[in-house]
Amino acid sequence: MRKRSILIHGLGITLRRLPALLWTYAFNLGLAILFSLGLHHSLSSLLNYSLASQRLTSAFDLGTVAETVMHLHQGPSGGSAFSSAHSGIFSFLVLYFLLVPGILFCYQISAPARLGTLFQQGLLFFWRFIRITILTLILGGLILGGLIALQNLWSTHVDNRVVGLHSFLLRLTGVIIIFLVASVLRLYFDLVEVYTVQLNQHLRPSGKPDRRVRRTLRPAFRTLRHNFGRAWGTFLFLTLIGAAAVVFTARIAMHMLAQPRVWPLFLLAQAGLFLMLFTRFWQRGAETSLSLQYPIIDPLRILPITNAPVTADPLHPKHPNWRPESDPIPMSPPIDPLSPIYPAPLSPGDPIASLTHHPEPPLTPDPIPNPEPASPNLDEPDPGVFHHDPHKPQN
Repeated sequence: MRKRSILIHGLGITLRRLPALLWTYAFNLGLAILFSLGLHHSLSSLLNYSLASQRLTSAFDLGTVAETVMHLHQGPSGGSAFSSAHSGIFSFLVLYFLLVPGILFCYQISAPARLGTLFQQGLLFFWRFIRITILTLILGGLILGGLIALQNLWSTHVDNRVVGLHSFLLRLTGVIIIFLVASVLRLYFDLVEVYTVQLNQHLRPSGKPDRRVRRTLRPAFRTLRHNFGRAWGTFLFLTLIGAAAVVFTARIAMHMLAQPRVWPLFLLAQAGLFLMLFTRFWQRGAETSLSLQYPIIDPLRILPITNAPVTADPLHPKHPNWRPESDPIPMSPPIDPLSPIYPAPLSPGDPIASLTHHPEPPLTPDPIPNPEPASPNLDEPDPGVFHHDPHKPQN
């Protein structure tokens, strides 16, 4: 079977379900505006009557920004800004667990990405995606935690022996290795989420949807192992494109600070965030394309149902008396029209006689009696019948 490009096919899936991307962006923007109101109030209480704020309005001083962030909890509003940020993170996670399963569901069955469909499927898969996230945190913490500890040891070793640009490059090598391992883990658990949605479309013997997350771990690993090059390459390519879009727009936005109009800066920053979100949805489309090429259940390995109704057509393969054409059909002996009970004898030269040789049945009494009475067995004639008296008058 020819393997199609998951990059191109994933892009087609993403564009055909573009409302899912637009709904996600709208909700993220709404949460950002809602939970930034507390931060805006805290910054206003610190900077509205401060001469130091001129360094932010007429120019952009990073030292002033850092000092402002450090004194946010000391403002009149206290820690409301940080509590709003924590509430925003919690709301974002809830939104993630509600929207992502519905998006994957629409990607797989080509259903319209309506808001009702997204939330309905999100509620159906809510706890399963929480379990997947917990498993991701546990496995990622063990692997990445060990790598970070090794990176700290490596950085200490480099700082003690190497200086300058060479030292920076050596430490950067360790950071790149950690990033690559983290990307592989992220790709694997993305496939676990995709296969979890796909597995729900299959029924268990009890007739209920299959909701076992553990059944998706091995198929996801097998698919990633057999398609590691193109799957990981596509994932890294789209990740770098999204990061480049954010870096490019952020760099331009830095040069547009302290301008009298704020809306061009806002639109530019939102364009970068939208492109990064689009590449993430593109990754989901590519992963869905890969899962459709390697489904979790192979249709050729599904066993036939034994309790299926037997067809009455003798030529149908499921009929109990059906035989393939290569199987010789046993021929029954011809029936003698004069004696329907027993078959007619075959001549020794008849070719059918060798195939249909049956032993002669034992003689049994005729079930139909002879209608004529049996003749009497007498030694001599009866004198009362055959005696003739000539003197007796005849009637």
